[in-house]
Amino acid sequence: MTVQLPSGETVPALGMGTWMMAENPARRDEEVRALRTGLDLGLTLVDTAEMYGGGAAESLVGEAITGRRDEVFLVSKVLPGNASAAGTVRACEASLSRLGTDRLDLYLLHWRGRFPLAETLDGFAALAEAGKIRHWGVSNLDLTDMRELTALPGFCQTNQILYNLTRRGPEHDLLPWHAEAGIPVMAYSPVEQGRLLDSPVLASVARRHVASAAQVALAWVLRLPFVTAIPKAGTVEHVRDNARALGLVLTDEDLAELDRAFPPPRGPQPLEML
Repeated sequence: MTVQLPSGETVPALGMGTWMMAENPARRDEEVRALRTGLDLGLTLVDTAEMYGGGAAESLVGEAITGRRDEVFLVSKVLPGNASAAGTVRACEASLSRLGTDRLDLYLLHWRGRFPLAETLDGFAALAEAGKIRHWGVSNLDLTDMRELTALPGFCQTNQILYNLTRRGPEHDLLPWHAEAGIPVMAYSPVEQGRLLDSPVLASVARRHVASAAQVALAWVLRLPFVTAIPKAGTVEHVRDNARALGLVLTDEDLAELDRAFPPPRGPQPLEML
């Protein structure tokens, strides 16, 4: 299962996130094994950020992908406080050093800050010209922001947003706009940091499919053909469980039951972020 970027390149619909990884040295070896297992299973879109652990997550990813860089579609993010034209370049170079690579496949503005979008895009353009990034995109931008962004020169490849069964606000206006514009969405926290796993409704749907609640939550996000998901999984078992979501197709009955438990928005809502 893949999603096509505006560039024409395809990426795995299900990848791996790294938020809150590399925070406990005792778990480091297991987290590296988890990431490598994900690569073995085809979850080769790996998302990280300079913010995560103050760069420690990038170093962890760098260790996990050693010798396998060409298999990976590697994503990182610049903090808004660093997102001036020159600051974006410096931040990217620091991320590349921690990751142990010479390029990112996708570099995102983590959220909007004080620097104009045009200035950040100048930094992205300089990095692309130098071969340090292949593509760029954004994260946590709402519909007004996206309309402003797409009026500027360049080609945004994705908008990474908080989206899951309990965070359905984007369905009212942002997701339809993305579908029309042909710009995929990358869903972070698709299992609501594990809180959805306690839902009796997800458990009921999961039983019908001999699946896990996490697989149901991921399959629900992946039902949209222009959405990728990047759940964090810090153990090999967790990664394997997530990967099985790719084989789960929810029925109309399943979707109706989930809609009753987690109603879609009835009007516009502010974009949420974690």
